[in-house]
Formats: sequence, structure tokens, C-alpha cells
Amino acid sequence: MNVLVINAGSSSLKYQMFEMKTEKILAKGVCDRIGIDGHLKHTPVSNGRPVFDSDIPLPTHAEAINAVIEKLTSAEYGVIGSLSEIDAIGHRIVHGGRKFSESVLIDDSVIAAIEDCTLLAPLHVPANLMGVDACKKVMPGIPQVAVFDTAFHQTMPDYAFVYAIPYKYYENNDIRRYGFHGTSHRYVSAKALELLGHGPDGVGVVTCHLGNGSSLAAVKNGKCIDTTMGVTPLEGVPMGTRCGNIDPTLIDLISKIEGGLSLNETMNILNKESGVLGISGVSSDFRDIENAIQHGNPRAKLALDIFSYQVAKIIGSYIAVLGGTDAIIFTAGVGENSPHARKCICDHLDGIGVCIDEKKNDIKGKQADITGDGSKIRVFVIPTDEELVIARDTRTLVANN
Repeated sequence: MNVLVINAGSSSLKYQMFEMKTEKILAKGVCDRIGIDGHLKHTPVSNGRPVFDSDIPLPTHAEAINAVIEKLTSAEYGVIGSLSEIDAIGHRIVHGGRKFSESVLIDDSVIAAIEDCTLLAPLHVPANLMGVDACKKVMPGIPQVAVFDTAFHQTMPDYAFVYAIPYKYYENNDIRRYGFHGTSHRYVSAKALELLGHGPDGVGVVTCHLGNGSSLAAVKNGKCIDTTMGVTPLEGVPMGTRCGNIDPTLIDLISKIEGGLSLNETMNILNKESGVLGISGVSSDFRDIENAIQHGNPRAKLALDIFSYQVAKIIGSYIAVLGGTDAIIFTAGVGENSPHARKCICDHLDGIGVCIDEKKNDIKGKQADITGDGSKIRVFVIPTDEELVIARDTRTLVANN
């Protein structure tokens, strides 16, 4: 079975094509600037054919999907012979609300239920559905599957997800903690069990998805019991441009300080001008932050210190709610590729017996056990693979229906 995995944004569409017997990536790519001027980068992986990287007209997502299919099947850049070799399509859907606790085959009722989540994720849900609609138009009859960022966190107990605001907002408007990056947390927590050498029963792990967007999760017996992101991805630890947890009164204070900003303008500051970018004044990219630290920039150092401290504080609290933990897992862009950030975080955890081996920690982008001698808790670096999870769920649902 060949599965095409789609991650559609408002002006972009990322994709990977999998051959599921071997779970090998055949091709991957991204359509950028959809609705503006259009650009496609298509990379065949399996057969050594050349990369296509050029501007092309992409007025809508339908044209983007057409362009992807043309490249996947072309004589020069292709990895399959024809459209008929695409057996199923898996979509990353950012928000599933309270309705979806697992992946589902897409039909009209599922689309309507996803549309109901638009209030909770107004930027992401319409974009995700554009990808679904474009595939439906261009590839009618090919089964499509929705895999939700929020689904893995639906096992949280109510005392972990209900906010201390009037209960009617939960009952009537579905306002609660949802969490995101669930597909990543699900993948790396399962992989950690393999490394620990036993099944999920009685095992607690803390998964740290750290990148431009960051979230942590407490996973017990293979199920999420808490996570840091909330009803939106703004809550939690500081990120590339997002503020993370703050006193809510700051929304009003910032508005007044800036001369009466609107709510949308103030929220834009918290979403796009805060985090390590806002603290450092350098960049939202942690690689730039670390480079600035090496050149003696004190605000860049402060940005990383704040980030590391807040991540460590969450890890400590999750160890408490788990009743102890077997492993801490680092993943995603920063978690996988920054030995310095991992060390800064784990240094804060020395008092509870966390120790890493600095030589083992000196790795980027590959799986490793970086646990130090005498550490009471195992520490792993596990590269995430959200697209593979989407492809696997898609294969299972299509094969069983």
C-alpha cells in the first residue's frame, strides 16, 4: 500500500509518500506561497532522481495537489507510475476538539465535526480542510484519513484538562485543555518503551517536544495524563515566538502600555513577538540564540536560561504527578539537535537524580541513550516521526474498512 501524507497550512502544503510494506519514504516535498505566487520543492527519496525546486503557479490548494501528483508520477521526478498507485491519503488535522480521541476515515460527518472546531483553531482548521477538499477534488474515490494533533491527549483526567473558569464554558463551548503535538508525543513515548525493554504497564515517561513550538507530556501506562499546551498552542513553556504561561492580566497591561491595542493586536504580540525572540531580540531560531550566546550576548543567554528553567520545572512537576518516572525523552528540532539545551535543562534536574553523559549527549538528529552514570532516571534522545504515525494510522483504517 502507498500512502500520501498531507499537512496543509493556509498557504503551504507539505507531503510525504510512503510505501507501507517497508515503511519507506518514496518522496517528500512542500508547496509554498499557495495563493500568492507559488513554489514547489519535490524530492524523490527512493530512486535517486533529481530534485524539482522551482516557482510554479499555485492559486489554490487544488493546483498544489495537482502539482504534487504530476511530480510523483512524472518520468523525470516520479516515484510511482500513475495516480492509481496512491491507495490512501492521511491528513494531519490540528484540532479534533472533544469529538475525536483517535484517527478516523473522513466522510461528510467527520468534515462537519472538524468544521465545528474552527473556533478553537481558526487559523489551522480551515487550512487543514482545504487540503482535504483539494484531495477530494483531484483524487475522488481515494480514501482519506484524519489524524489529530489533539487525539493522544484525550486520555487526560478531567482535573488535568478543566480550567478554573466558570464551568459553563466547558459545558457549552468546549473550552478546556486539549494539548498539541500529540502525534509526536505518541510516537516517542512508544519508542521509549521499546528502549526500556517492556510494555506500557506501570511505566511513566515525560516527553519533551522542543522546537520553535514546544510542549511536554506526562505519559503513564502508555496514555497521556497531562500536557502543557492548552486550548491553543500558546500555553505552556516559552517557545520561539510564543510567550507560554503568563499572568492573564498582562493582556490588558500590554494593551494599555502600547496605547490601547486591540485584543487581536495584543494577542499577536504574545503569539509572534514573544518567547525567545522577544527576550533575546535576536531570533526565534534556537541555533541563532546559541550562536549569540557564544558571542557573549547576555539577552540570548537569558532567553535560553528562561526556556531551560521552565522546561525543567515542568519535567519536575510531571515526575511528581506520575509518581516517579522511568525516562525523560527529548525530541523535535531543539530536543533532537541541541546538546547545549539538553544539558541546560538536565542541569536543573540534578537535585532529583537526573544525570546525563556529556559525551553521549554530543549528538544531533539521531536516537541515543544519553543517561549518565548514577542517574536515577533514563534520558533518551528520540527523533520524532509524525508523518510515519499518520501513514500507519491511515494504512490500518483503510485496510480494516
